[in-house]
Parts: sequence; C-alpha cells; structure tokens
Amino acid sequence: MPFSQLGLSSLLHRAVSEEGYTQPTPIQEKVIPLILEHHDLLAQAQTGSGKSASFVLPILELWTKTRGEGKGKIKALILTPTRELTQQVAQTFETMGKYLPTKPKVVSVIGGESIGDQLYAIQQGCDILVATSGRFLDVLKKKQMNLSHLEFFVLDEADKMLDLGFAEELELILEAIPLKRQNLLFSATYPPKMEAIAAKITQNPIHVTIEAQTPTVESIHQRVIEVNPENRGPLLRHLLESEKWEQVLVFMANKRASDNIAAKFRKYGFSADSFNGDLLQEDRTHVLKQFKAKKIRILFATDIAARGLDIDDITCVINFDLPRSPSDYIHRIGRTGRAGKSGLAISFIGFAERDHFALIEKRSSIKLPREQIEGFELAGTPPPKVKGPDSVKGKGKSKKDKARELAAKNAKSSGNQ
Repeated sequence: MPFSQLGLSSLLHRAVSEEGYTQPTPIQEKVIPLILEHHDLLAQAQTGSGKSASFVLPILELWTKTRGEGKGKIKALILTPTRELTQQVAQTFETMGKYLPTKPKVVSVIGGESIGDQLYAIQQGCDILVATSGRFLDVLKKKQMNLSHLEFFVLDEADKMLDLGFAEELELILEAIPLKRQNLLFSATYPPKMEAIAAKITQNPIHVTIEAQTPTVESIHQRVIEVNPENRGPLLRHLLESEKWEQVLVFMANKRASDNIAAKFRKYGFSADSFNGDLLQEDRTHVLKQFKAKKIRILFATDIAARGLDIDDITCVINFDLPRSPSDYIHRIGRTGRAGKSGLAISFIGFAERDHFALIEKRSSIKLPREQIEGFELAGTPPPKVKGPDSVKGKGKSKKDKARELAAKNAKSSGNQ
C-alpha cells in the first residue's frame, strides 16, 4: 500500500515523498489509519522501524482539521527518554509539516538549555510540545503553561522511560493533562511493568505488534572476541587499522570511560570523540552532527546512544563493555545494519563476562562462536566461582529506606534529562 492510500493529505504526502519514502513501513501501514480513526494505541515494533513517522503524520493530519485561529495552543504532547530523541521527533514534525497551509509551531523542551527560553517559546504559541519527562515537569512546576486544549498524548520508547524512574513522574503528568485525549504508546519491548503503566494512561488501547521481517540478530553479523580487559584498547586500535571501518560506534560502561578512551584514541591519531550525558547540550548536538557528517570516525558512547538515534551508515558497533540487560544488547547492535543494509556488531568479553554474555545469548535466542585474535589472546585462568553469602533476615534495607533512596535518585535524574 503506498502512502497515498493511508488517508493523509496530498501536502503531507508531498513532504513524505521528498524525504525519499515511497512505501510505508509495516508499522506505519497499520498505525496511521488507526490514529486517524481516533483510537488509543499500544504499539510494539523494533527500533528503526519508522515509529516516529507513524504518529507524526496522522497527528499532523488531525491537527490541521482542528486548529483554531490565533496563537497556537498545545494540542500534542510527546514524551521521550532522551534529549536527542526529543530533538529528532521535533524535527520530524517540522519536516513533515512544512507544506501545510499553516505550519505547526513545534517546541522541544530538554535539559541542558535555558528553561526560561523554553517557557517563553511555549507562551508565544505552541501547537506541538516534544519533551523529556524531567524537563517537562520542571516547566510544569512554573504553572505558566496551558494544557487544557491537549488532544494527543504520546510516549515514544516507553519501555526505556520505565528504566528512568518514569512511573513516579507519570502520576504528576497525568494530573496536569485533560482526561479526554488520544493516547499513543510506542515501545520496542513490552516488559511486565508496561502493563501497569499502560493501564494508568488508557483503558482500551488497540494493541499493534509488528514482528521484524528480518530479525535484528539475523540481519547483523555478530562476533564475540575473547580478550583480557587491559588489551581491549590495543585490540580495538588493531581492528580499526586492519578492518578499515568507516563509521564505528563503541559502547562504554560509563561517562568517564567514554571520555578517557576518546582522548586516548585521539592521541593515537584517530578521529574520535565521546558522547554521554555529562556533555553540555550544545556539545552533545555538535558531536552528533559531526558523527553524522562523517567528520568523526569513532564515537565512544554510553547507552544514551542505544535508542532512537537515527544515524545511517554505521559500519560497526563495538560492545567494549557489555550492556547490563539483553534488551539493551539488541538496541545497541540495532544502530548498525539500518534501512536494509548489512551491519557488523562485535562484543569484547573476558573471563568475568562469560556468564553474562551467555545470558544475553539465551534471551536473544542466539549462539555465537568465541574468537581470539592473534597477539591479543585471552590469557590466564577463569577465577573460581564463589557462592555469595546467605541473606540474613532483618539485615536488608527497609521498604521505607528503599523508597527514600529511589525518590532521591529520581529527583536527581529528572534534573539531568
């Protein structure tokens, strides 16, 4: 089915065609007509499947029919887990709406930028608000934003938001928006926690699940290289010199590690930079732009880059450090092999990571041979497995203590979004 048969106006179809899309992806084909019919949705599809356009296009179509005169009023609120995805979704609204008779006023609200400027932009007239949840709550507390005209509430990458303490924030958000609205939840995975979150937002959503036509694990060539921790840097330099990969995304365990190794690789003459949550927003935007423009060859990143970043032509993804969860492994390697192209993903493991990678394999339904590279072989012997001490009743933290710690952690993380 071509885009022209999905019920979208010719002006939206023109914008879509200009972006080079001729056929809708499976999720766009299923979801766009349902949104146009005003249904609540809970849609599950893998990253890179075209989820953003599947809600951007019908929201724009419906918005053109209800937009009143005068200054823009917030009709759509889209929440995302990261600043970069927020900016990307906002850009998609602007790109797809460029030929509409009245262009929507799109405002993105993220941490790291002036909250005063963002609030001023909203007050000057805003039709579509795209935000990270933490910064949205910061703006909400100012009590200078009118949400009474809201018609669409969208959670993009909803499963990732659950990991960031979103459940507590959601209560405050739902109190601030109208009860009557269209709810659209998009997620790559569907963990059990999602049921509880979805039930708070919508009672009768239509469930849409798109199975990947070619599963990520099949379309990407995956390798596992055994190497001692101290040899991972030298091995990576060796691979970069011998394999001649063009664009490489390397995932690190934390912010400091990504900064340190990027600086080290620059000393060795590589075009490298780091990408993590400690960077100022303007630096994050600049680094990402440079990487997309291929002015940076190697990007050392934390899991902030694992979701939602639409970067074409990443030749190889390296798991320098393994992700904590199997689902994060799939999201990380999904940064390569996009838009039907082939991709390569390599994971470094030592003795300490063997069991964890075996769990990743089990959950991802894969089994990969272990490799060793000459000159960087895994040396030594596996440490003996030590059984942990038995738990002592009454010695653990109380529920109240745990709740206090979680509240403090969430308060801190919302300010960093």
